[in-house]
Amino acid sequence: MTLLVTGGAGFIGSNFVLDWLAASDEPVVNLDALTYAGNRQNLASLDGDARHVFVQGDICDRDLIDRLLSAHRPRAIVHFAAESHVDRSIHGPGAFMQTNVTGTFTLLEAARGHWGALEGDEKAAFRFHHVSTDEVYGSLGPTDPPFAETHPYEPNSPYSASKAASDHLVRAWHHTYGMPVVTTNCSNNYGPYHFPEKLIPLIIVNALAGKPLPVYGDGQQVRDWLYVKDHCAAIREVLTRGRLGETYNIGGWNEKPNIDIVTTVCALLDELQPDAAGPYARLITYVKDRPGHDRRYAIDARKIERELGWRPAETFDTGIRKTVRWYLDNQPWVQNVLSGGYRDWVTQQYGAEQGA
Repeated sequence: MTLLVTGGAGFIGSNFVLDWLAASDEPVVNLDALTYAGNRQNLASLDGDARHVFVQGDICDRDLIDRLLSAHRPRAIVHFAAESHVDRSIHGPGAFMQTNVTGTFTLLEAARGHWGALEGDEKAAFRFHHVSTDEVYGSLGPTDPPFAETHPYEPNSPYSASKAASDHLVRAWHHTYGMPVVTTNCSNNYGPYHFPEKLIPLIIVNALAGKPLPVYGDGQQVRDWLYVKDHCAAIREVLTRGRLGETYNIGGWNEKPNIDIVTTVCALLDELQPDAAGPYARLITYVKDRPGHDRRYAIDARKIERELGWRPAETFDTGIRKTVRWYLDNQPWVQNVLSGGYRDWVTQQYGAEQGA
């Protein structure tokens, strides 16, 4: 019994691997290309653990995927590997098409060959779990109901379009070939090991450095915030008991405008690590909005609760406090990810004065 996890050195993937091996002795083969957001340090606690086999490689490499499937015969594939940052997709959409579309296609085809060669109980038990995003559904108005699994796809960025395409591929491989798939679409994650190009870790890192805290537009873009370990728990439930061919939306029941997230983080930092220069909120700086910025996302997570009994364990207040505390307690990890390449990216995106 083995899992193949793709993208397991990234933010959500590494949290999933760590939580899985904390609760189970079932081995994990962890395939990650170690692009800028993949970080072996996330998995440092597993060094020397025979249950964790790390392989550096690309999901577009069919020969490698075939070799891993043949050697390890996993009972399931949990597919996290993706380019995931909207801003980066605007500047360079090609990488998103390659990884999210071609990579998912390659993985599906390799998995189809592996599954087709299985027999009996092994074949019946096999699962392909595709991890996706609520951004495929587009943008909501202020009073629109949250995204249900039946909401039409209306992606508005190169990133969300590439993830929508991958979702459609997974659906098609189920309906055409009978592949035993499940898909989950999650809301905005936050928590430990989050690469600091995303809002919450960026605000923490910049605030501690005394640098401006960039907020797009008027800061009133609304997102549903999901603590990453709650997301991992939901994935475990869907992988174990989800109905084949189904999609499950995973949300935190925490709709909040971006500016509220920023001020909450500032208030926690004021409490936990105050700055002699004054409240961190003094650093908030409004910057030009991103092109095509979706106004509101919200997840209706009643289906997964109704069918599988899952609800998030963390409120936003408890989850964000744990997150800020983790970044304060893990400054060596933070400093190690703040490479020259990352600083160059932040400068390109927000301007020289706001770089972390």
